[in-house]
Amino acid sequence: MARISAILDTDGNLKKLGSAIRARRLSLDLSQEALADAAGVDRSHMGKIERGERNVTFLNILRIADAVHCKPSDLLRDACL
Repeated sequence: MARISAILDTDGNLKKLGSAIRARRLSLDLSQEALADAAGVDRSHMGKIERGERNVTFLNILRIADAVHCKPSDLLRDACL
């Protein structure tokens, strides 16, 4: 069952952010597990983030951005394109 935050995201913004994170990860040739480890996020949680099933906290956005060597604003910009 989808979580409330994913249900309320009628514009698909969580999926867009997840896609931006996935694109950065793949461009660095990182596995989802390697990214999760580098960002200090559980691997299954990272999968849910990438699929847009979780509303990502600001702290996790900071950690993920650091792990993919970009600014948090880069991830957000990519999600909004």
